[in-house]
Amino acid sequence: MMTIEECRAFYAQEVRFEASLTTPGLVEAFAKVPREEFLGPGPWQIGSASARAMSLAGLGQLSYITVEDPRDVYHNVVISLDRAKDINNGQPGSLARWIEALALKPGERVYHLGGGVGYYTAIMAEVVGPQGSVVGLELQPDLAARARENLASYTNVRVEVGDGAEFDPGECDAMFVNCGVTHPQTKWLERLREGGRLVVPFTMAVNATIGQGVMTKIVRSSGRYAAEMVSPVGIYSGGSLRDAALEPQMLKGLKTGGLLKLKSVRRDAHEEGETCVVHGREVCLSLSEARQK
Repeated sequence: MMTIEECRAFYAQEVRFEASLTTPGLVEAFAKVPREEFLGPGPWQIGSASARAMSLAGLGQLSYITVEDPRDVYHNVVISLDRAKDINNGQPGSLARWIEALALKPGERVYHLGGGVGYYTAIMAEVVGPQGSVVGLELQPDLAARARENLASYTNVRVEVGDGAEFDPGECDAMFVNCGVTHPQTKWLERLREGGRLVVPFTMAVNATIGQGVMTKIVRSSGRYAAEMVSPVGIYSGGSLRDAALEPQMLKGLKTGGLLKLKSVRRDAHEEGETCVVHGREVCLSLSEARQK
């Protein structure tokens, strides 16, 4: 029978190939961080990632199986944190792919919005190392309290409770937004350092809690913001981070494929045109190359 350390190592390789990981230290982080310690005491309820995707598309209902052995949590599966609120720990393969897009380096400062109970916050903290730091933000106080307890041994991590639309993360090298939005907040763009990377899901609301769309990577360079698709995504919506007026544009962008072909986030004043996929008050998701701030 495999030891739990061997299970973690095998799981890390499973995640590596699922997400095509190349970031130094990221596979090792998945092999090191004890997932079961972030989930609360067992038994745990495990759901299939593919069944989860089907349920998000309205093609069925996700069912869970109950396990008691912590070795069973080391698979590319979602694990329930709160069945009543339909909150889970996320699919490791998907989260790993999005963290991979950040191209984290030792010593960097990271902002994790929607950190939940802190498992993926810990993964990123391992990658940036003791000379780097991670600030995690969680809207729900109960989850934030669990994250603080889970991350108590990480001196390079700070967990805050608050609304993502109001919180100022300070200057960052990388930002990971783990909830669906209609547009990037101006503050995120301003707080990205030169060469900074923002990975954020632009989604259309499917129902009151879930949205579907495109996980997108934005890179700041000389005051410009280049954009590219990372992957399709189904994810919890970020309430106050959404502008209802932009929802029709988001739907059109998904139907026409424009959101899959984004090239930049524009902040310059301009008239809405053919290259504008989502044209907001302060930012525009555009098919044209990045321009001035």
